[in-house]
This record gives sequence, structure tokens and C-alpha cells, in this order.
Amino acid sequence: MASVAFEGASKVFGDGTRAVSSLDFDVGDGEFMVLVGPSGCGKTTALRMVAGLERVSAGVVRIGERVINDVPSRNRDIAMVFQSYALYPHLSVYENIAFGLRLKKLPKSEIDRRVQLAVDVLDLEGLLERKPRALSGGQRQRVAMGRAIVRQPQAFLMDEPLSNLDAKLRVQMRAEIARLQHELRVTTLYVTHDQVEAMTMGDRVAVMRKGNLQQVASPQELYDRPVNLFVAGFIGSPAMNLLRGRVERSDGATFVRLGAHRLAVDPATAGARPALSGYAGQNVIVGIRPEDLEDAALAGEAPAESVLSGRVVLREALGSEVDVHLEVDAEPAITDEVREIAEDIGMTARPREQPTATVVGRFGARSRVQVQSSADVVVDTRALHFFDPETGLGIHDTPIRGVAS
Repeated sequence: MASVAFEGASKVFGDGTRAVSSLDFDVGDGEFMVLVGPSGCGKTTALRMVAGLERVSAGVVRIGERVINDVPSRNRDIAMVFQSYALYPHLSVYENIAFGLRLKKLPKSEIDRRVQLAVDVLDLEGLLERKPRALSGGQRQRVAMGRAIVRQPQAFLMDEPLSNLDAKLRVQMRAEIARLQHELRVTTLYVTHDQVEAMTMGDRVAVMRKGNLQQVASPQELYDRPVNLFVAGFIGSPAMNLLRGRVERSDGATFVRLGAHRLAVDPATAGARPALSGYAGQNVIVGIRPEDLEDAALAGEAPAESVLSGRVVLREALGSEVDVHLEVDAEPAITDEVREIAEDIGMTARPREQPTATVVGRFGARSRVQVQSSADVVVDTRALHFFDPETGLGIHDTPIRGVAS
């Protein structure tokens, strides 16, 4: 096995379109790295640069210690799994899995041994004589995986391999791929636009936007400490609520004003973000995850300065929980990043002058709030996120824009 590394790698097409800009990150030996972002962000182009299907315009791509910029694709010792499965329709399952091994002219006994190992791992027993047209979508994807496994490559490259499957089968297959990768410990670079896939499968996740790398971190770190507004809004489902606010300081405590509401920032949260005190009297963007909002009727006694009040405009019952859309007297943060994320998921961001914001709370199934009724929600002020409204960067441990802490 081997690592994969991008060192200032860029791709500019002949018409001048810059698809990838100065990409810098590495995939460790045996690591499962997920590359995620909206359509057109450059993630598939980056994968194709590793595969040798796109020429690197600048910088370096390595597999192990070897620079592969000019190495032909067939000599890179990688295996790809595509969205379209790319199976030969006239060949049987056995012949599809064994195809690459036959090209290498391996002995039949070795081919049989490797195919049988893949069959055992992927539960393809009894399907070896079938043609692809006689297989379900999940079975075809397993065959495509088998063809990659038997090659015993230095790295797997997977380009949205589950996007053609139905929702239930996608959940099943992503668990199988993650299990398989952890068993084989093959270095894997996996491309998807689905952030749920990214969060549930990757050891680490690299988030891209418009050809630029935004953040590389573990799924939990991306979720807890997004580096900027784009990552904050893209990671998480439902998406993080983003509101315009103003930081206030009083008697050593920190507050944030959100329209008609004033929230007391938990002291530990404020202490972990010393730069936030430098924003006293200034505007910020406040992020609140849906699961950090709770139906006040179920929360028990809560401080007044942890409550948002509004009108319920939509209730989505999910069985084990309820997503509640609440219109509150606050200003939504409609930034370029928010618009881009909204467009990617087929929604339209509300105009900046809209006097109210809609926040989404993920409540327990016992919540009885009803559409068109008034409701109070309790905010977990330990879990607030803060962003600079001009740069979009997260306000964490160090000042931004030279603001003193």
C-alpha cells in the first residue's frame, strides 16, 4: 500500500477554466479519505489527476514516494470504481472480475484464487455465471468493487460509486464499502457530493469549493469546528442555521443580539474563543445546529437569555424525531456561501431584506408543536458557532482581521 499526496496540484483546461487550484493534502497509507463538495467544485477532476485521466497543469501528485505526473494511467497501480459501474455487458461476473488479471497474464490458479477471495468478501457466491443485465444495482456495484479488489492496487479511487442506487441501498452499500476498506486497509480516495456519505465513511474529509480546498479534518472536527461559513453550512443535515447578530459585553459576560432576542453565550464557549471578545459592539454571523435547539415545553426550566420565540411554519415528523421550521424575529445571514449551498441542494436563499429568519430545530418525537402556532425553543449556548461577516472565517482561538482578543 502507499500514500497519495497533492502538492500544489492545479488543473487548468484548454479553454482557461481553472478546475483545481493549488491543492495541498495527503491521504495516509491505509486511510479512507473522502473528497466532498457541491457539483463543479473540482473534486472529480482531482481524482482523475491521480488516476492519470487528467494531466496535472502545475504542482505534483505522488503515490508513495513516486511523482506520477507523467506516469501513464496503466502504470500507476491504482484501481477505480465508477458511478456507472463500467462492467462489460457481454462478460459474466467471473469474467468481469478477472478481466484485469487476465490482461496481466497471471496464472489461472492465481486468478481463481483472487476472484474467490473477492466473491467471499462481497457475498457474490452463486452469481459468477450471470451477466450484468441479470444483476441488481447493488450486485453490479459489488462486482465493480470485486474487479478493483482482485488487482491488489496501492490505492482505490472511487468516483461517486453509490449515486445510481436508491436511498435504502445506498445506506447499505456505504456501510459495506467502509467495512471492506477497513478490512483491506487499502489507501482510498472517495469522491461524493453527499455530505452524509462523507461524514459516515471517511477517516478524514476534505471539503472543496470552486476548485479550492476549504478544510481537511476528521468528520467530528469538521462538524464541531468548521473553518468558515461554507464548511459550516455544507456539513450537517439539516444545515446549520446562520443568523446575523451583534456581540455585546456586560459585567464580564458575553451576549449576542439576534433581532429581538438576546442570548447569553456560555462562559466556556466564550472562553474557548478569546477572539470573540474583540468583536464586542460589532456584527458577527451566528451558527446554530438544528440539534442544538430544543422544544422549550420539553426542556424544563431554562434561562430567559437562551430562548428564541417564533411561529411554526412547517413540521416534518421523522418518527424518532421532528424537524420544526420556526420563523423568528432575526435577520438571516444570506451570504455568497449560503446562496451557493442553497443552489446546490435545489433551494433558493431568502433575500437579505427579509425581516424574519426561518430556523430549523430537530426536536424529540414527543414534541407537540403545531404549524401556525407560537413556540419557544431553547438554544444550547454551549454549542454556538461564530463567523466574521466580512471574511466568512470562523472565530476561534485567534483574532481575525487583526482584532485584538
